[in-house]
Amino acid sequence: MKSVVKIIVIFTFAACGNTPRGIELVADNAQRKVDVLYDGKLFTSYIYPADLEKTALYPVCTAHGTVITRGYPRDPRPNDRIDHPHHVGAWFTFGDVNGVDFWGTSSVLPAERRPLYGEVRHTGIVSAQSGVNQATLVVTTDWVDFYEKLLLKEETTFVFRGEDDWRIVERTTVLTACQDTVTFTDNKEGMIAIRMDRAFEEPSDQPGRFVDADGIITEVKVLNNEGVNGVYRNSEGFEKGDVWGKPTKWVSLSAEKAGEKISVAIVDHKDNPGYPAHSHARGYGLFSTNNMGAQAFNEEASQFKLMITRGQTTTFKHLMAVKTNGFVTDDEMNQLFAAFNK
Repeated sequence: MKSVVKIIVIFTFAACGNTPRGIELVADNAQRKVDVLYDGKLFTSYIYPADLEKTALYPVCTAHGTVITRGYPRDPRPNDRIDHPHHVGAWFTFGDVNGVDFWGTSSVLPAERRPLYGEVRHTGIVSAQSGVNQATLVVTTDWVDFYEKLLLKEETTFVFRGEDDWRIVERTTVLTACQDTVTFTDNKEGMIAIRMDRAFEEPSDQPGRFVDADGIITEVKVLNNEGVNGVYRNSEGFEKGDVWGKPTKWVSLSAEKAGEKISVAIVDHKDNPGYPAHSHARGYGLFSTNNMGAQAFNEEASQFKLMITRGQTTTFKHLMAVKTNGFVTDDEMNQLFAAFNK
């Protein structure tokens, strides 16, 4: 029996009301990245550096050039939080594939823990096509464990486009099992995620570790919440920290940065295993939606488990969007959900 795993990820950014002249993909093999330029301005980059344990879209910018992703650990900026070095840009991984953690892997892991983690390695660019209204990038990766055992092959198609006040990336990912059995077991660490700039965090009175203007890590006992104004909201009407762990059709995160009103949203699809997905959305800036976590969020829920056999594939569809020049409304979110689930 064959099922298809399709992961559709959409990031949307304001286009200032202008029709795009063109969306261009510029490969830089030396820097191991593909830049996505919208009318000559950086939209995002698909990156696959040798020192990163997975691929990612990083940074992610609005049409105004405002960066919405955190800089740490690759390009620390003043006031960045110093935590979770595996949170880089926007990515797709999972915390338990045949017992291997592909989510928390990073270069700072202690040697004795490394056998528990795997890597998602870029293996090739299948095609790259620029265009007037959209650009398409097809890439492949291998999911390997510490012992170089290949668990999954991945082929992902990114479709980049822009529409008025939106920037859009559709991500379709096909995962193929390379072992007799590959099992995804209920785990909160997953799946579609983006680590946000500090402006999108929720104000907090908890201590933290931050980078100062000189790049020095500083322990802060009382947080300065100036400019920190993020607010989560889901389709059930829950807001802020109450969205965490809740199953929902969509979640949005809104904040103002440098006078620009921006909303990020993740929309689930009814055909996904585990629909509706649970929100692994944290006030410190992690914005994630997880279809393969259930009991990990609610001990009263049934345990989730997805198994595929060698050569079989499995499918997920997600839409991630960012709107600028005004916060997204519930009506807009419901329209996004309805259109995505036609």
